[in-house]
Amino acid sequence: MAEQQEQAAADAMMTRIGQVIMLLHGGDREEARGRFLDLWAEIGDEGDALHRCTLAHYMADTQDDPSDELAWDLRALSAADELTDARVAEHHRSLAVRAFYPSLHLNLAADYVKLGRSEAARGHLDVARDNVGVLGDDAYGDGIRAGIGRLESRLDQEVPGGAPEGTPRQGRGPGGETLGPPRHTP
Repeated sequence: MAEQQEQAAADAMMTRIGQVIMLLHGGDREEARGRFLDLWAEIGDEGDALHRCTLAHYMADTQDDPSDELAWDLRALSAADELTDARVAEHHRSLAVRAFYPSLHLNLAADYVKLGRSEAARGHLDVARDNVGVLGDDAYGDGIRAGIGRLESRLDQEVPGGAPEGTPRQGRGPGGETLGPPRHTP
């Protein structure tokens, strides 16, 4: 009985995170940021890794400062490293932890591009590309692969005399598109 109650509570938190994600996707970044912070306070730095990973992954999208976005994406990666397939399967049977990594590393690569740190961006982009094979041939997988391609093109177009390492960038591709991948709703 206690195990069922714990599972219901865990599902309730994922539902609450999902509701804030919908708010974010509806365009209310400030409200989403505030609600995510409230949920983060409930979860805590040592709380359920799936909750922390999911929340931090989306919280990054609410940030105005690229350094803050990077910090949240690093929290998401750290939490993913603590996850097990068994825990992820409790939330959704078809999910596997390894499928989180292409998106997480692509987000980090995009963060580093925004911060003008090309080498760090390339390192995470390489990890994303090396792990993209675990994704399905569906809209989500296609979006991640497209995001990797856009970011690779952006990095390949950098000129040697361009902005020095550490110079902040706008975080947009040549056509104005966002450099990061699509976020997958839990």
